[in-house]
Amino acid sequence: MATRYPFVLVDASGYLFRAYHALPKLTNSKGEATGAVVGVLSMLRKLLDAHQPEFVGVVFDAPGKTFREDLYPEYKANRPPMPDDLREQIQPLQEVIRAMGLPLLIIPEVEADDVIGTLASRAAAQGIQTLVSTGDKDLAQVVNEHITLVNTMTDVALDPAGVRERFGVPPERVVDYLSLVGDSVDNIPGVPKCGPKTAAKWIQDYGDLDGVIANAERVKGKVGEHLRAALDQLPLARTLATIKRDLVLELDPTDLRPSPPDLETLRGWYERLESRRLLATLKPVPADASAPPAPAGVVTETPSQPYEVLFSADDVETWIARITAAPLFAFDTETTSIDAMRAELVGLSLAVEPGVAAYLPLAHVYPGAPAQLDRQAVLARLQPILEDPSRHKVGQNLKYDMTVLARYGITLRGIAHDTMLESYVLESTATRHDMDSLAKKYLDYDTVHFEDIAGKGAKQITFDAIRIEEAGHYAAEDADITLRLHQTLWPRLEAIPSMARLYQEIEVPLIPILSRMERHGVRIDPDLLAAQSSELAQRIHDLEIQAYETAGRRFNLGSPKQIGAIFFEELGLPVIARTPTGAPSTSEAVLEQLAGEGHALPDLILQHRSLSKLKSTYTDKLRQMVNPDTERVHTSYHQAVAATGRLSSSDPNLQNIPIRTEEGRRIRRAFVAAPGHRLMAADYSQIELRIMAHLSGDERLLAAFASGLDIHRATAAEILGLPPEAVSSDQRRSAKAINFGLIYGMSAFGLARQLGIDRGAAQAYVDRYFERYPGVKDFMERTRVQARQDRYVETLFGRRLYLSEIGHSNQSRRAAAERTAINAPMQGTAADIIKRAMISVDQWIQTEQPPVRMLMQVHDELVFEVAAESVELAAARIRDAMESAAQLAVPLIVEIGVGENWDEAH
Repeated sequence: MATRYPFVLVDASGYLFRAYHALPKLTNSKGEATGAVVGVLSMLRKLLDAHQPEFVGVVFDAPGKTFREDLYPEYKANRPPMPDDLREQIQPLQEVIRAMGLPLLIIPEVEADDVIGTLASRAAAQGIQTLVSTGDKDLAQVVNEHITLVNTMTDVALDPAGVRERFGVPPERVVDYLSLVGDSVDNIPGVPKCGPKTAAKWIQDYGDLDGVIANAERVKGKVGEHLRAALDQLPLARTLATIKRDLVLELDPTDLRPSPPDLETLRGWYERLESRRLLATLKPVPADASAPPAPAGVVTETPSQPYEVLFSADDVETWIARITAAPLFAFDTETTSIDAMRAELVGLSLAVEPGVAAYLPLAHVYPGAPAQLDRQAVLARLQPILEDPSRHKVGQNLKYDMTVLARYGITLRGIAHDTMLESYVLESTATRHDMDSLAKKYLDYDTVHFEDIAGKGAKQITFDAIRIEEAGHYAAEDADITLRLHQTLWPRLEAIPSMARLYQEIEVPLIPILSRMERHGVRIDPDLLAAQSSELAQRIHDLEIQAYETAGRRFNLGSPKQIGAIFFEELGLPVIARTPTGAPSTSEAVLEQLAGEGHALPDLILQHRSLSKLKSTYTDKLRQMVNPDTERVHTSYHQAVAATGRLSSSDPNLQNIPIRTEEGRRIRRAFVAAPGHRLMAADYSQIELRIMAHLSGDERLLAAFASGLDIHRATAAEILGLPPEAVSSDQRRSAKAINFGLIYGMSAFGLARQLGIDRGAAQAYVDRYFERYPGVKDFMERTRVQARQDRYVETLFGRRLYLSEIGHSNQSRRAAAERTAINAPMQGTAADIIKRAMISVDQWIQTEQPPVRMLMQVHDELVFEVAAESVELAAARIRDAMESAAQLAVPLIVEIGVGENWDEAH
């Protein structure tokens, strides 16, 4: 049984900073900053709804100095001043919290942590279970059997065992631990180069900080020297890190009982914040005055309108008449699987206007299920409507429904709208684009989730086993909410003609094309994959042996903890970066840097990870993915995932098969053509650089592409002042790194790392590049200015990418947004172009019916299965369609290869 917490303490200042830095910067129509306030209130509501405590304390830091700054003037000196748009949100937030009836505490000359520590300790002494909601690791020192920490943003809770697991020491030793590692944020001095593991080991070896100090002479190596040099400042560090638990406060935990909310004041604030979600929490007082008031922040759900469930042929005919008369109807399928290629149809739902929806059960098979209409008979009756292009349909992810229906001989036509794509085109990064998320964001409506009626995990049942009474409401609600979403989203898209055009001319026409590609699938050679798996297993084993020999002992190559111990404690490798918990990082980027510096073990681990991933993800798994009905592998394409408009794929993820390594190319050899056919790969050549030339209008870049020059050789010649024929392969490689690096916002530092040269030489390369291609530099600066002004950038075809952090006060986040602003128009335009090419090629295939199937789309490449005798015809028509997909200031070039397998086709 879960622990109940009668007393909840909230680190409100911590909430405020985390909400400000983690959430989008929102403003109301008056330009007032509101994002942090709304974020904190959302976290508060979530916390209080979950625990419904009897006593609550919401604690803020008081303005002005604290006793710690008197002890150590440099305390928190490294912290930048509070941003103005955050400072202005403090008073409104505190006013709203008071209006919610929540006790608000602001105690001068101490920090919120000290107030929380004191109140939590008092409650614990009275046996009151207390929950402290904070993201501050320092408060781990107050945890005991009665006090638990919870991080509301991550839902991670820390009890005494959790503290020991996270820090390597019990709560009563956390102060000693913090004193040793120091705190760069609060500017608390510690022992230089003493990381979390070292601090925990010292405390484990010598008992506590005093024991570490007493045994400092026994600590060997450089870190021992650092410890001895820091001995004089450790007592100060301990004092600064210690949270007070004995403040003189004129209140007790049991005095902190919430009072009834001031609804009128709350309504005024929520209207000023312009938050529909918060306004929706203000429900009328119940008629039963004796009923207890709902806890602050709790939303009471209103009963849903009943929907129809159709059991008779007459009911079906009534609904056929309704959808036939409607200018647009919503449509959804319910099935037994998320895999559309294997899903069995269980039922259909329809909606013709908001609140008017029905579910047609066809194949529920649980014991005692009522008699249902014959599935084939109903589908035969509906088929003319579903296949009629003049009967306009709207759905949510209709590609799935189209693929399911195709298995029953129905070709879905008349797709007018897809709410998933409407949301995605409107703002790709605003939210997830599943129906539940969209309903919450755009309608402020909480849908019935699938897990609510089917269960979770291993106990989850398939839809055909769900009782029709529950299934009917869930399914009809899907159709109803889809229609309502369309009525909300489409007017917003229509208001921006370029985006509406992109949605109608690119995204919606792509739905049937992707469905056909998924259904076609691709043949693979399972025997070849099995042989590759065996070879990879041997190579992985050999790498493990080499790693053990290099490390001097056996260890788990998949364990960051064990790797970190060997790297930084046993081998003394330099710490490149740290994890959020302060531990030395062993991320892939760190391993790459260490390997680049000549360290053998990181290089072996990188090779081991790469080969293990290829084996588990592809050579082992692809054989298990073969559909027994088709004997092919069927990937799933996703239109509404990548922010830039690019397609992604899963099960298998075709985008991640490496092409530059021999192992990746060997996996591609297992993708084979059917007998009598060939695989044809058509790949855009350097499309993003060509788009850069078009967008920037740089004369030299345009001339190089117009002349058909090797762009990387031409770039090397320009920046080095050499004739193209004198450029060496290494010089061309450097120019290629610059060409592509600039598109992705690579700095001189990053270029230096990639080329293995010093930073000054890399900066000289970049400077000379911009001297020779000034149009590129001007384009980048124009884009930054425009992005800061509009907060979005656009592709050539009107796709917008919104940049919520382009004006962020954090320089690194702002710089990342600026890099995205420069890259997104090129990546997004490339994505739009290949989608337009797919539509053009598909029109040829559907019209003339050549023996050609479009099988895969990977990055800038399309892969086809072509009858051997039609290879030349297909190559000519496909090249023409792809090269004509956009009119740029430079020619689009498509390279085509043909082979028995995917690798040969390159």
